[in-house]
Amino acid sequence: MATTDRQATTLALAHALSAAERGLAVIPLARTKLPALRSPHRRAPAPGPFAACHGECGRFGHGVHDASADPARIRALFAAAPWATGYGIACGLPPHHLIGIDLDTRPGETEPGSSTALRELALRHLFTIPPTVVVLTPSGGRHLWLTGPPDHVVPNSAGRLAPGIDVRGAGGYLVGPGSRTRHGAYTVAPGTSHLPPAPCPPALLRLLLPAPVRRAGGGGPAGDGRGLVQFVLAAHEGQRNTRLFWAACRAYENGVGAALLAPLLDAARATGLTEREARATIASAARMTGRHP
Repeated sequence: MATTDRQATTLALAHALSAAERGLAVIPLARTKLPALRSPHRRAPAPGPFAACHGECGRFGHGVHDASADPARIRALFAAAPWATGYGIACGLPPHHLIGIDLDTRPGETEPGSSTALRELALRHLFTIPPTVVVLTPSGGRHLWLTGPPDHVVPNSAGRLAPGIDVRGAGGYLVGPGSRTRHGAYTVAPGTSHLPPAPCPPALLRLLLPAPVRRAGGGGPAGDGRGLVQFVLAAHEGQRNTRLFWAACRAYENGVGAALLAPLLDAARATGLTEREARATIASAARMTGRHP
């Protein structure tokens, strides 16, 4: 490994350990911004026992599911990935339940259109973004760090809030400041490094959560869970995993996760997801809600 790469890995580990001191769970990232460690099950048959493994096998390589704030585990992760030049911060985990608002920018923009879109949303829905950590990206974008309540699961989304605004929630991660990628370094905006992540304004939080499923008959969603299945069936491309994750979370929270497993899988496949993708998403929901599929 070149000296510059070794230095980048050493710096990334130092920044990752610093983030862990703030209670943030991290994983090593490659220069591509993807998890540095590949799945140990990448050659396993799709229907096999490890198709939806999220680290239960005890090995590294499960993406954001490897994330930890334990210094010893972080050092072990980076030792297993000596080519890592950055780190990712897992969103949605205690104690912060981090939510990342990713304001993208396009070449030639004097001011990112996503920033304008966020201001318009704030005016329309009567909220303000409080002072919080802001991370500057190599492309000129910004990541705003917010915290969410523990009883709400904010899903990942791309462009759903507004064009150019992506959301990193449960199951997602943010590239941490101090990381180096193919396109440059991520840095903390001046004057924000000392700030803790600020609570997400309630009006913005409502926009980040999936639309509630209508309840029928005063019981659970559509009485027997059919509303959750219909919610998944109505998903368009770009919404499929998000809707499935949200529906599965509600099913497990309402105690009908096991009963709805097969109907949700059928609905997900009908929208175009593979069985492997659907099972992995439902398993993530089970883990997030403390249940087991």
